Amino acid sequence: MFDASPAALRAARFAVLPIALGFASPALACSSCGCNLTSDWLSQGLVAQPGTNFSLRYDYVPQTQLRSGGDAVDRSAIELPTDREIERSTYNHYATLMVDHAFDPVWAVNVQLPFLSRPHRTIAEDTTDQSYSRTGGLGDVRASVRYQGFGGSGITGVQLGVKLPTGSFRQHFKSGPEEGEEVDRGLQPGTGTTDALIGAYHFGRLAGAFDYALQAEADIPLNSRAGYRPGDAVTLSAGVHYTGWKAVMPQLQLNFRAAERDKGPSSDRLNSGGEQLYLAPGITTALGSHVSAFAFAQLPLYQHVNGYQLAPKYTLSLGLLYRL
Repeated sequence: MFDASPAALRAARFAVLPIALGFASPALACSSCGCNLTSDWLSQGLVAQPGTNFSLRYDYVPQTQLRSGGDAVDRSAIELPTDREIERSTYNHYATLMVDHAFDPVWAVNVQLPFLSRPHRTIAEDTTDQSYSRTGGLGDVRASVRYQGFGGSGITGVQLGVKLPTGSFRQHFKSGPEEGEEVDRGLQPGTGTTDALIGAYHFGRLAGAFDYALQAEADIPLNSRAGYRPGDAVTLSAGVHYTGWKAVMPQLQLNFRAAERDKGPSSDRLNSGGEQLYLAPGITTALGSHVSAFAFAQLPLYQHVNGYQLAPKYTLSLGLLYRL
């Protein structure tokens, strides 16, 4: 049986402190550009012993491959100008500050502040030269509360949260034929919408020093803003952690995300939404009694996008977590 008592939680602190980012992940989805993926590392649920965690995390999402459906597109075979946009690259850099406070083993709150920089190159329809933008700044803040007092074996919890419209959505191209024009809404720091975040998770023991985690989350926009509403999205994740080593914990996870098409006259509806499945190996290491570091990569196993969208060949996540 998986002991969920406070004493067991304290004993297993390093095994479950690795990231403590859980459902309130940074808003990584560039909804119009194929970066509909997750960096939820299934570590939130057990960080329920009373106390406060601070995390600083960096995510790198290089979208360099143009895809349509389940296939890569050969851009060299496309004759310019054309009647559709041909994106060249989007390099997403995210820095996320998280504060997580557990009042007791049952109730906790989580707040995340994402900051981003997003250089982007594209060739707009009916043009032959590249246009360049660099959107960035504060993204959409996420706040959530979780409850995991259901009892039974393992730890089962639910999470309810909200994504607030704090990020800008009116930034412009810097140079090229599109200079001065607003960048596509899916590339802006914020969506402009308020979203409901609804999730559930379960942690248990497989055998010996192996633990498992299951997680599901829905991101549902509650309104539209300036002619734009991002598509509803659902994320499913499963992971295995090995906790038999004193200072290092390897992990292996599968992350699946499906998103509907964006809606509204300001959306790029035809070139938004899709499904992705990622394999995510990673490692967490203790740097002291209160500090741990983590590193993860996500590698695509399956990608299917609507229309033409840029997708990453890999993503990287690095970070530090400090517990008071």
